[in-house]
Amino acid sequence: MTNHYIDFRNADRIMIIGSNAAENHPVSFKWITEAMSRGAKLISVDPRLTRSSAKAHIYAPIRSGTDIAFIGGMIKWVIDDIEKNPGNYNMEYVKEYTNAALIVSSDFKLPGDAGQNGLFSGFNPATRAYDKATWQYSDKTAPETDPTLKDPNCVFQLAKKHYSRYTLEKVSEITGCPTDKLEEVYRTYAESGAKGKAGTILYAMGTTQHTYGSQNIRSYSVLQLLLANMGVAGGGINALRGTSNVQGSTDMCLLWHILPGYLAVPNENDVDVDAYLARARPAKVNPKGLSADNSVNWWGNYKKYLMSLLAAWYGADAKDNPDETFNRLPKVKVGKNYSHIAMMDAIGEGAIEGLWCWGQNPASGGPNSNGARKSLDNLKWLVAADIWWTETALFWKRPEVDSSKIQTEVILLPAAASYEKEGSISNSGRWAQWRWKAVEAPGQGKADLEIMTLVMKKIKELYEADTAAPNREAITRLTWDYEDHPEADDIAKEINGYDLKTGKLMASFVALQDDGTTSSGNWLYCAQYPEEGKNLCQRRDTRDTSLNQIGLYSNWSWCWPVNRRIIYNRASVDLDGNPWDSEHPVVNWNPGTSAWVGDVIDGGGSPINLAAAGAKNFPFIMKNDGVGHIFGGWTMAEGPFPEAYEPWESPIENPMSPQQDNPCSYISQWMNEKGTVDKFPYVCTTYRCTEHWQTGVMTRSLPWLVELQPEMYVELGEDLAAHKGIKAGDTVKVESARGEIKGVAVVTKRFQPLQVNGKTVHHVGVPWHWGYAGMSTGDSGNILTPNIGDANTTIPEYKTFLCNIEKV
Repeated sequence: MTNHYIDFRNADRIMIIGSNAAENHPVSFKWITEAMSRGAKLISVDPRLTRSSAKAHIYAPIRSGTDIAFIGGMIKWVIDDIEKNPGNYNMEYVKEYTNAALIVSSDFKLPGDAGQNGLFSGFNPATRAYDKATWQYSDKTAPETDPTLKDPNCVFQLAKKHYSRYTLEKVSEITGCPTDKLEEVYRTYAESGAKGKAGTILYAMGTTQHTYGSQNIRSYSVLQLLLANMGVAGGGINALRGTSNVQGSTDMCLLWHILPGYLAVPNENDVDVDAYLARARPAKVNPKGLSADNSVNWWGNYKKYLMSLLAAWYGADAKDNPDETFNRLPKVKVGKNYSHIAMMDAIGEGAIEGLWCWGQNPASGGPNSNGARKSLDNLKWLVAADIWWTETALFWKRPEVDSSKIQTEVILLPAAASYEKEGSISNSGRWAQWRWKAVEAPGQGKADLEIMTLVMKKIKELYEADTAAPNREAITRLTWDYEDHPEADDIAKEINGYDLKTGKLMASFVALQDDGTTSSGNWLYCAQYPEEGKNLCQRRDTRDTSLNQIGLYSNWSWCWPVNRRIIYNRASVDLDGNPWDSEHPVVNWNPGTSAWVGDVIDGGGSPINLAAAGAKNFPFIMKNDGVGHIFGGWTMAEGPFPEAYEPWESPIENPMSPQQDNPCSYISQWMNEKGTVDKFPYVCTTYRCTEHWQTGVMTRSLPWLVELQPEMYVELGEDLAAHKGIKAGDTVKVESARGEIKGVAVVTKRFQPLQVNGKTVHHVGVPWHWGYAGMSTGDSGNILTPNIGDANTTIPEYKTFLCNIEKV
């Protein structure tokens, strides 16, 4: 999140899209309800009328997978209204704090331009990738600007041209949402663009789990920047994370393409530190002609964070032999995908012999469960660390399989549940909060940290004994000097980091060095433990000391970075340092003390109008050009503006352009048959319920939760049920090109048929909490889902695919 849960109460407009917060994030809804009691309006955008929708002032039904068209129509509405009624918007923010005024290369072409056929300039169909040479500013180091926003090659005019195709009629044709409802949503949410007002967008897996999920979020970013909603109280783009520590696990390098702190993973061409930095560290760009004149480009500190990470892992080696130490890190092959989908493909193809699943259940949790389970058959060994038997640990004796033909050695390590161990979690709002151990784990159950330490010590012992092992120094030189029963508090100190010259804990990442003389296991968390005895994640001060008590609660736990509760808060003030919203100030410049008060200021320095030449800092310090990106440029795989494409499996041809689906999406070749609308005429989507959690490992063995939600079910609308002769309580079969499942029919008014591109489209909804392990068993909805991934992250397209449904 850019903001945090409590901050939702400061919003004037709240749009929940791709999320059912009332059921899946009920604590967040507490603050949404408080905002509504203060006069905020709630908008729910969803294919299904959820419990969140039931509380909304406006419910807008859309076909699953059409967010870009829906938001694109709103962006067009806002741009048109800006030109007609500029006084209704914060134009100073748009011109000075975003790249709306920056001039783009004249060689850049939009998907709607003549001959582009739905593609941006530079696409190579042979590689299914773009050459992004034209996706640049006209000057790459000091781009020109047009503060009047009239130049045809400025970002604002390019956005206007791009989104001119997203008319109310076209958006309705794609989404199925009526034009009057679209206009009501657009007008209502656009009211948050006035000075002193704020709107927030809340999303979850309904946004991300598409072949263009990243671009869904980008579309929200474009909208929020045009409405001056980034960096302000009650604003931002706020991901409602799927579990309690998804944020923390991502920060710490859960994903294959990053190191802790979102540093790029090294690739095969990074022969030394300098080569790595030349590729990964962004060059500073200073736009000309705006009031600010200095891009802070915080990622310019890349080397400090890399070297401090290496020092945390390898001690003095980082200082004495930096390149040798760097080259101990594993390196990916350029252009090769190492995501979950690609990994399961590789296992199926025999390229991977062993798999360790740590609180992970790919036999039910990943896409195309039948394909994943078949892949696991090829493993020589599998280790599962979990609190119960999982479908993955039991894959070798799943229903309808001859176990004698599976030769995999399976080891289950009993783990400890969250309340049986100590440590921290980082919630959706980036608040790192300490959890204390409540009870002992039963039997032989051990905390993850203890299991990791015992295993790592044995691995080090084996590598020490094998002098011929390749790259053995990556293991033997690794700093791993914990006791057999390590304390989580000690790990928190290592993550924070030390001044290796004095042995003292680092007070902040600002003091990290690029020569290996400081350490930090994750630069973003440097400041959470600034001195001995001060684990700031343990703080529980319930007093709100923020300006006007806007709900920052800065002494409750700790928040990265440097306890800043709202990211990009420098954009919440004008050029003189005065808040746009005096009622909800995040920060404020105090001329008497010449200092910022309120939240921890983003980037330091004086307000733009009061700073010296060369020190007038742009507000978006993590962007190398210092401004918010309406034009995304080089950062995205499939285009600098979001463009509407159809899902991989769709009931219609793309009404927007000849390009049917995302040209850069990741397509698996392992047991991944594609369905067609003649065999599978309905749109299927997956989601969760309140009573069960993820694949059900932690809930389907609890009798009280099984009693509340005892078996797998399938939701469908009344019209579709009548057409198929299905009644509530019937057992139904849902089938896709990948497999079939059975469940109890729930016939509901919550799914209504939509008129899309001249045809009627019905949705079918399935949860994915069930499997063949545990007290309550049933089919997983992921048996149906395709092995297809987002072009930027490869997150699977769980949320929209084709199916058929029949009464059993």
